[in-house]
Amino acid sequence: MELLKSNILLFLGMFLLVGIHSHAQDETEGVEFTMNLSKEELGINERLRVDFTMNKDGDNFKPPQFEGFNVVMGPSQSISSSWINGKRSFSKTYTYILVPTARGSFTINQATIEIAGQTYKTTPQKVEVTAAVDKPNSQKTVDDLADENLHLVAEVSKGNPYMNEAVTVIYKLYVSPNVSVTNYRPLDNPTYNNFWSQDIPVTKHTAQNGTYQGKPYRYVVLKRVVLYPQKSGQLSIEPLSLEIFVDVPTNRRDFFGGRIYTSTSKTVSAGSRTINVKPLPEAGKPAGFSGAVGDFDFSVTTSKTQLNASESLQAKVEVSGKGNLKLFQLPEPELPSSLEVYDPEYEESINTYSSGMEGKVSNNYTIVPSFRGKYPIPSISFSFFNPGTGKYETIRSEEINIEVIEGPTASSGTLAGPSSNKQVVVPTGDQFHFININPNLSAISSEKFFGSNLFFILLFAPLILIPIAIFTFKKREAIASDVVGNKIKRANRLARKYLSTAKKELGNKEAFYVALEKGLHNYLKAKLHIETSEFSKDKITSILSEKNVNNSDIQGFISLLTSCEMARYSPFSNVQMQQDYEKASEVISNLDKQL
Repeated sequence: MELLKSNILLFLGMFLLVGIHSHAQDETEGVEFTMNLSKEELGINERLRVDFTMNKDGDNFKPPQFEGFNVVMGPSQSISSSWINGKRSFSKTYTYILVPTARGSFTINQATIEIAGQTYKTTPQKVEVTAAVDKPNSQKTVDDLADENLHLVAEVSKGNPYMNEAVTVIYKLYVSPNVSVTNYRPLDNPTYNNFWSQDIPVTKHTAQNGTYQGKPYRYVVLKRVVLYPQKSGQLSIEPLSLEIFVDVPTNRRDFFGGRIYTSTSKTVSAGSRTINVKPLPEAGKPAGFSGAVGDFDFSVTTSKTQLNASESLQAKVEVSGKGNLKLFQLPEPELPSSLEVYDPEYEESINTYSSGMEGKVSNNYTIVPSFRGKYPIPSISFSFFNPGTGKYETIRSEEINIEVIEGPTASSGTLAGPSSNKQVVVPTGDQFHFININPNLSAISSEKFFGSNLFFILLFAPLILIPIAIFTFKKREAIASDVVGNKIKRANRLARKYLSTAKKELGNKEAFYVALEKGLHNYLKAKLHIETSEFSKDKITSILSEKNVNNSDIQGFISLLTSCEMARYSPFSNVQMQQDYEKASEVISNLDKQL
């Protein structure tokens, strides 16, 4: 009985072993692993396609080193599986696209794959690389097709503008009808060094028909920006780089005969552009020229010309038209010293089009007269350079007379000249005849001064006031001697002054960064006494370095200007705006301690 059991177990073990061996044989039976070359001889300017194909699925695929070649694409993997008459057909391919690095004879060595526990190898093949051929006939890859059918172009409106004259750059993506763009993302936005830039948002990417190099294309406008060059000479406009996601047709067809598309991504660049910026002519430049370039109108108006003392009126100095409206200073009116004048409120209403900025800017002065009289507001002038005519133009305002009808009369030194309204009293001789010069009056009650309450108050008051005066004096002395503390207070007040408008616009991205940039510019103009036309990141860095400003504070200032530029075409959160505002306050405070 025991012998029978042993024989049965031995038989079952042999059966299982044979089954496993048979299954392994089936797995490896008929395995094919081959290497196919698109050509055995090619020019050095052609490409070579290498396919590694297997009819059974495997693992641990190892390609050769491809000595003498660079891999420009791959490995790309394709799998085909089907059932025909109950039999499964399977194919798996690894594809590489190679370009030769030199002429000569090279060998594509063997690749390896593991299938069902066994390692299979391809047969090495030789390739001859010859001189360049006139018409390369190598099969084009997906990347080749994408390169041929995608073009990013930067169109510049003027190649030879004046300094501070508007230059429009339009970035267009040309797409051939052979491919389809699905999406894109910016990789490297230009910084526009030596330019003041203003982005024009593109709300809709509408495809339009056009031509590129004589061939029909469709294009979309991706970005518009208006540049105002801040220095003369040869200036470079940095390229815009994008990653484009595109569907490219292949040579394969689907079940219904339709072309099969494959997706890929390509990096395209508009290329660097150079313009020649002409300096503004020195001949005929007016003395009061502050950098305005364009075609403008100028006016000085008041809300009223007649009022009473202690009432207020508004005087508006306004420039309107087309040009660099944000890049120059408005002239200041010369008002009589007897008028109380408050700091002006700056207002702007500017739209940026492809041709440049249009709108108006103004300073509004609040004026309060204290005395009766006539006050002239003299004529003031505004000068600008008109690039259309190539000449400087000057506009003068009309003189305005302000008349204060009712109010106290000023002393002789308050109002000058004939505008004084002081009245003279002429005595007649009997107007005071009713006054009794010797009335013989006597006090109702009399009280001795010595020993009175008033006497003791006056006696001990100095003893009380002396310690208070000493304490007050020492307190003021301590405050005055605190140089660091005074600088910090002054710097904080200065930061609030220049950033007040930006603080009001927190939450409104475009308005906030425009106000922030203007506040930073105004601060530098006030501290360094340089014209707006001189502004550039390199110029600012150079000037601050010469004044021994800490490098961290310089970089902080430059990064803020960069944020202002980037905000015009990038999403910025409210948190980022708050951080930039706090950083601007800190940077201005730090700079003011060092300048």
